[in-house]
Amino acid sequence: MTDPEHSAAGSIPPSLQTCLRILGIIAALYLFIVGVGGMGHAFGLFGREVAERILAATSVPLTGLMIGILATSLVQSSSTSTSIIVGMVAGGAVSVEGAVFMIMGANVGTSITSVLVAIGHINRRVELERAFSVSSVHCVFNLLVAAIFFPLEIATGFLAKSARMCAGIFEGVGGMRLSNPLKAATEPAIEAIAWLVQGHPAIMLIVTVALTYGMLICIVKLLRGLMLKKLESFFDLYLFKTPGRAMLFGLVLTFAVQTSSVPTALVVPLAGAGVLRLIQVYPFCLGSNLGTTMTALLAALATGREVAVIAAFAHLLFNVFGIALIWSFPPVRRIPLRIAELMGRIAYRNRSFPVVILLLIFFLIPILTLLILR
Repeated sequence: MTDPEHSAAGSIPPSLQTCLRILGIIAALYLFIVGVGGMGHAFGLFGREVAERILAATSVPLTGLMIGILATSLVQSSSTSTSIIVGMVAGGAVSVEGAVFMIMGANVGTSITSVLVAIGHINRRVELERAFSVSSVHCVFNLLVAAIFFPLEIATGFLAKSARMCAGIFEGVGGMRLSNPLKAATEPAIEAIAWLVQGHPAIMLIVTVALTYGMLICIVKLLRGLMLKKLESFFDLYLFKTPGRAMLFGLVLTFAVQTSSVPTALVVPLAGAGVLRLIQVYPFCLGSNLGTTMTALLAALATGREVAVIAAFAHLLFNVFGIALIWSFPPVRRIPLRIAELMGRIAYRNRSFPVVILLLIFFLIPILTLLILR
């Protein structure tokens, strides 16, 4: 006997089904971004002040690095944490030299959002392997750059010195503010959720995490229902055709939305669904690293304080030098890829592995280090 519901679905023309799926993906993406932004808003309700107090605690290099990781993990945005750092440098609470190490940590901490999104694929081993590999390559690259430049900065102070030279060029330049259409579109929904939970941070966090993962599941299912080969062909031919194009796309998209969390989190479900490959997402994440430095730079120029501009340039140069050093040498360039592939395979065999990595890198190691060095 024919299932009436199946027959009704089958009576819908294929072109209309495709349009409905596309509209569903757009709606799910919007709510997904609302969820990501809402998580940051929730952490801001009880985490931003904590982050500011932590950032002001000390400028000891290793402590500063761990503070940057932990604070950015709390607010889930390196743009936010580096803007806080820039503001504190402008206010004299943190020295430029101390801010450099916090910025290194912020670069590592910003990859937490993509790891969280990858964990949303935990019920499907193959998707988890692909998604966690993509989120891992961003994290591993940032860790590798920090591991290289951390001792160099302690020994030579080259980032602080280079940033001072660059800041001199912009002496007297006034600040500017750019509109953020994505924030403008999602902020009413985020504020509505905050109103519904009466501004309670814990409930806000639970609701937005559930919304993020729920929309992630919807996006993956809808993408699976579309003709993935055609979608994959579109990305291959246009946005991700070459590493340079993918890097530029990551930079422009991140600069447009003024946060690296959303662009890098958006490519994770695409990778999980098999639309994007690890080798394509790798340069996109590097471009996103560059794009996120612009927010802090604009914030610094708006303060009109030279020390704030120096701190913002340190963030920019850290990413520029990191990409130049690692991407320019193929054997070194392949290191994050190989490690990310290995981490994806481990996640396939042991689905608790991504959760352990998340807790270890972004919370346990920074907290334990801070307690030991206190």
